[in-house]
Amino acid sequence: MSGEQQIACIQAIWINIQQIAAINFTAYGSLYIADVAIDSAPKLPFTSDFCIGPHCGTRYWDCNVGEARNYNSTKPNRGPWPDLPAYCNGLIDTGLSRLPNADVSLLDKLPSHGSVATHVRLLRFGRDVIQKLSEDPRIRKAAAPTLCHADLHKRNTFIADDDPSIVTAFIDWQSSSIEPAFECAEEVPDFAATTPHHSSEDEPADVNGELCRQAFDACLQGLVPRLSVPRELDDNLLRPFRYCHRTWRDGAVAFKQELIEISKHWKELGLPDSCPYSLPTSAELLVHQKDFETFATAQRLKQKLRCLLDTTPDGWVPTHLWKATKEAHREAFNELVQAVENAEGTEDQSISVEELKRMWPFDIQ
Repeated sequence: MSGEQQIACIQAIWINIQQIAAINFTAYGSLYIADVAIDSAPKLPFTSDFCIGPHCGTRYWDCNVGEARNYNSTKPNRGPWPDLPAYCNGLIDTGLSRLPNADVSLLDKLPSHGSVATHVRLLRFGRDVIQKLSEDPRIRKAAAPTLCHADLHKRNTFIADDDPSIVTAFIDWQSSSIEPAFECAEEVPDFAATTPHHSSEDEPADVNGELCRQAFDACLQGLVPRLSVPRELDDNLLRPFRYCHRTWRDGAVAFKQELIEISKHWKELGLPDSCPYSLPTSAELLVHQKDFETFATAQRLKQKLRCLLDTTPDGWVPTHLWKATKEAHREAFNELVQAVENAEGTEDQSISVEELKRMWPFDIQ
């Protein structure tokens, strides 16, 4: 499509989304037919035809590969949630439910990942922090219950063959849910993302990508203002909500960094009283900073691999590209292992091969 057609397509997508986002829901969870039978789960009335029931997204169920639920620390909390404080408890309970038994082996984890006890402690502080944040009028305004498509990307959007400004269908609705608006507004769809592959000054700028991003922002503000409100907030106010439920996947150091940042900037963010999480000592901060740099290195590695292999964040690729992507992945891993081995014993050595294997984001078997 030409740049003009892409912009027309983006506008058409948001005109459709506008109708969904404008619905005023009364709770958070997932939408069900009113008389649906849900075993041992509450339902909150919405209309005569529909009700709001447990959240059906994979975040709240043991559906993702390698992300088992243990329920050692808490019972399942999948909603529905009548208000923002209850939704916040659901996030923390989800984080706790991902934690394994205390005696689990951490040999395949980086030292910065943290013990089970460390995660429990951070999540307890996290509960107090996000509950306090949920009282702030700015966050409440940005948290209107909004029906979100959980995967609004090109592969799930169908348009007319002869007119890209006509959207014929959206698919992949199974994980769609009613979330705070700030959750729906977090991700930029791939049809509005600029190309991240530039590696030299000689490469042409992604002009179409930038125009699409501008069109996306304009449509969001003009057509779906409910989703533009969270984008006007200081991101530090929202980051603790985004990462508290995934500490075991990311490592304790990632969520600890968010707690440190919100505590450090509590007053300048206009928040009342004091942060429930107290800043670590100077010695503890030095250790944390070293651990966080290791985590940041792993995240940069993952981003570079995603760009190189053209995968989704969790490593998915189209079936017809699987063989070529697998070979490219193995080649990239072997090249980095060789580079690390060549640097051993020199001033250029920054990590060991074992550390590289631990921070590698995808399966190398």
